[in-house]
Amino acid sequence: MKINKLLLLPIIALVITSCNSVRVATDYDTKVNFNQYKTFAFYKKGIDKASISDLDKKRIMRAVESELVAKGMTKSSSPDILVSLFTKSRERVNIDDNMFGGFYYPQYYGMSRIRVSQHTEGTLFIDLLDAKKKDLVWQGIGTGALKTTSVEQKEARVKEFVHAIIAKYPPGSDKK
Repeated sequence: MKINKLLLLPIIALVITSCNSVRVATDYDTKVNFNQYKTFAFYKKGIDKASISDLDKKRIMRAVESELVAKGMTKSSSPDILVSLFTKSRERVNIDDNMFGGFYYPQYYGMSRIRVSQHTEGTLFIDLLDAKKKDLVWQGIGTGALKTTSVEQKEARVKEFVHAIIAKYPPGSDKK
């Protein structure tokens, strides 16, 4: 029985931490040389369409600026690329059957057999457009659970989302 308890700990840790992670996907124009982009600015027309509060827009824009500057880019009034963003959210309901390996362990973890939880899942799209052509050249998409219990947690979650997304820019940078 001790072996089963030891096997459960990594599974439980994975379940708990999986709610905190940001899943990232990217897409980009394979014909574009991303080394040509050295400066950026925010695309007001695109950002104004995002259906989130102005405070959240500011949080995201500050985080994007910080990440791009850390990558050696410069904010400019005559940029090479324009940064736009939009968001989506949806309510998620998770129903978990606390059966592990065919065994039910309520006495060890204080759980009932069935656990129902609900959270809001958010998706942040960061679009990079060629400033001259206004063509989308790169898109990063981050999806994960949203935590809005305090302003500090919201700030930290925004930074986590943006960091995970911008880490994939430019294409191939995560392979170095």
